[in-house]
This record gives sequence, C-alpha cells and structure tokens, in this order.
Amino acid sequence: MTENSNKKRPYQQKARTTNGQKPYYGKKFDPRKQGGHSQKTSEGVDVRVGQNFPLTIKRLGINGEGIGYFKRKIVFVPGALPDEVAVVKVTEVQPKYIAAKVLKIREKSPNRVKPLDEFADEVGGFELEHMTYAAQLAFKKDVLVQSLEKFQPKGWSTYDLRNTIGMENPYEYRNKAQFPVRKIGDQFRVGMYKRSSHDLVDLPVVHTQNPATMKVLRTIRELLDKLSVSIYNEDKNRGTVKTIVARVSHTTGDVQLTFVTNTDGFPGDTALIAAINQALPEVTGIFQNFNPGRTSLVWGDETIKLWGKDYIEETVMGKTFQLSPRAFMQLNHTQMSVVYKEALSALNLTHADKLVDAYSGVGTIGLSLADKVGEVRGMEIIPEAVDDANINAKINHIENAHYEIGTAEELFPKWQSEGWLADALVVDPPRTGLDTALRREILRTQPEKFVYISCNASTLARDLVDLTKAYKVEYIQSIDMFPQTARWEGVVKLTRRDHS
Repeated sequence: MTENSNKKRPYQQKARTTNGQKPYYGKKFDPRKQGGHSQKTSEGVDVRVGQNFPLTIKRLGINGEGIGYFKRKIVFVPGALPDEVAVVKVTEVQPKYIAAKVLKIREKSPNRVKPLDEFADEVGGFELEHMTYAAQLAFKKDVLVQSLEKFQPKGWSTYDLRNTIGMENPYEYRNKAQFPVRKIGDQFRVGMYKRSSHDLVDLPVVHTQNPATMKVLRTIRELLDKLSVSIYNEDKNRGTVKTIVARVSHTTGDVQLTFVTNTDGFPGDTALIAAINQALPEVTGIFQNFNPGRTSLVWGDETIKLWGKDYIEETVMGKTFQLSPRAFMQLNHTQMSVVYKEALSALNLTHADKLVDAYSGVGTIGLSLADKVGEVRGMEIIPEAVDDANINAKINHIENAHYEIGTAEELFPKWQSEGWLADALVVDPPRTGLDTALRREILRTQPEKFVYISCNASTLARDLVDLTKAYKVEYIQSIDMFPQTARWEGVVKLTRRDHS
C-alpha cells in the first residue's frame, strides 16, 4: 500500500479497486508486517519513555491504532488518524516497536470528529469513535486487505472485496451490557476499565449500548448502594457482586439480568429482587452466576435462577429463539439479520441440500435456514448450547434439524458412515478461526456449497490458505457488526474448484 495510487504494486491493484471503492488507508504497507512485528524497525533507535516528538501518521493498524515511524522504527498511537501530524509522548519502548499517546494534533484529518462518549479515548470499545462513519466503513474493508496481504491465500489479489455494509444508525446497537462493579472509597462505580489497567470508570452513558440495558444497569447501581449489598473487593478478594450483566430482547423489550458473584451465597438478594421488581418491570428474569476469586474470566460454570423466567426470547428471520443467560447470540440484532441474509444468498440452497451448521451455538443460523434445505445437522462442543438448539427447533416446529455434541473429526466421519453426506456447509467460528481438525475435514469431504462467516479478518486469511486448496473465493462481503470499534465481520462465499 502506498501513498500515491499510481505507484501501487501490481498485485495490490485489483484487490484495492474492486467495485470502484478506493482504499482509505495504506502508505508503505509491507504484507510481512502485522500487529507491530515489522521488518522495517531499527533496534538501535535512541528513544525513551516520556520522550515527546512530532509524528506523521501513515495508516491505521488492524486494531484501529495510528501508525507512524520514528527514525524508521514503527510507532503505535491510539486515537491518531492517517495524514495527521501529532505531537506524541512515548509510553513504551520495545525492541520491535514504540507505543505512544497523543499530546496534541497539529494537523487534523478531515475524517476526525468529536466522540459522543466522554471516555472514548480512555476505555475499550470505542477505538474508532473519533472517526467519521464513512471512514470507519472504508477502514474495515482495508483491515481485510491487510490480512490477505499478510497470509496471501491462493488468488488473493483478485478477490472480489465488497464495500462494507454499515448501519443507518451506528449507535445503541449492543443488546448486552456486561459491566464490572466496584466500590472505591465512597464512590460506587459500574462501567469499564481504562485501557491496560484495572482502574474502573463509572459510565452513566454508553452510546453504543441499547438504552434499555443502560437504564437497568444504572438503576441496579443505585439499588446496590441503597441496600448496602456486598460488593467484591479485588485487592482483598472479598465481597459478593463482581459484575452485572443485562441483556435486552430486540423483539420483546424484556431484559434478562445476571449478577456474577464471588460467593455462592447472595446476602440480601430477597430485598434486592423486591426492589428490582418495583423499579424495573422490564426485567423478567434474575440470575446469579458463581465465579469465585481473581480471574480474567467474567463467567463461572454455575448459574442459578433467583427469580422469573428461564429465558428471554428473540426473533431472527422469522424464527424464535430462547436465550438462557450464557447462551450466545450476536450483540447487534440488526446486523446479525444482515449477516444471515447474506449467508443465505451466498449458499444458494435448494430443498434437496443437506446442510451442516458448524459452531452452531443455540442454532440461530441453521434453524434460520432450515426451511430452505432438506435437512440440517449442527455440531457444537458445549452441551447446554446443543440442548438449547434442539429446544429452539421444537419451539419453531422444525423437524428437519438436529444438533449433536461433538467435534468435526468425530461427527463428519460418523455421519458419512451413516450415509449422510453434506451438500452445504456454514461455519461461524470464534475469533480464533477454524479448528485445524475442521479445516482438515472440510478439505476431505468438500461440500459443494460453503459459506464462512468470520469475525476476525486475520484468522480468516490464515484459514483461506488451506481452504483455497479445494475452494475458490467468489467474494467477501464485509459487514459492520460493531460500529465505533475496530472489530470486523464478513461473509465469504466459497465454491468447490473444478477437479476435471
């Protein structure tokens, strides 16, 4: 990627200009560099923590951070935009890179805007809120280009990379809020941690959250304080309530509330439940999740219902899904529907097709597509999710879908031995991408129709190195599932190569 479009290397040209969209970023980008591990650094650069210097920002990295060079050494600067000249202060010096923060912007990008969220530059989840939305959408297409340039799967330079599908309103989309709670002296805080710290910022307003979740969390904050409920003290590893989780149904408006606690008991829960019933009639189920001790994991293994309904219900593409507190569903209902419709279009299913729904969760994708195929079989390693998926099939009177506990290397051969061969496959893996065994089974069985839904452009590009041995990438459709953040989502249509 270079500053002058007339100087682009030939292998980049087609990937950059597909569908007429020019790249938004990219100056002197080397496909061998990713995430700060650059071959363009100088180990002997004399620089120290606390040092200030002016820096021209060349591009954005995959995490939304500005990137410049100080004496040929790469510098990462959160909050800086391409083409800006900033005075920065060094916060970290490593052999391969420098980290810095912005002190002053001398020359601003025309794509810079004032964030709606007061603490957007301090806490996570707002990496791009200082940027126009059009520029965010262009960046998310470029994130994909950067990843393809790094891994270079077969044919990558000619892929049809489609412009990012955005939202009409790129705010108030997150249907679940999962905020720690602490009492610091006399201050009661419910919010997010500052980046790279455990300094909790109290957040009365978060513009990316559904307002219903914020109303519930702020009311619970007041009730916990008023009722003197025991709050977890991380330093002493004592106290009860650690995290509050509120999830709202886009369909019904019902809210599911979970207290993640350090102790299996919950002193004062009876009075708290009564107060919640009075103050928050939209809360239809209250749960406790037990997660003791100091841990980076939010959720523990044990969840019990304290009051109300076992589930909230959500409707996706005309199907109803019951969601228990730990059941996974995308945080953005609007864009989730866009993703599933794109997947349906890419698969081009017929009623004769047998569809495999891998990484199936509670069955949202497979069940949404069940009326388009002859049969759906899903696989998932989490037993509770498989139970939920089969229950959701019954709720929707779907008789041609069945979900099993197991991995690809177990279930693909088992189904084949039963004479059941998949015609179509949809995968929606976590950010770590496809499991090695699943990639191997896909290459072995080679379903004719194949759609990969990805939430990580880097692991997608890595997986495509293997998958393109048997499949051709028809196109990749980027979709903005998480506006104001650097997170990427996309739908990939793959077709089996002609072996004749």
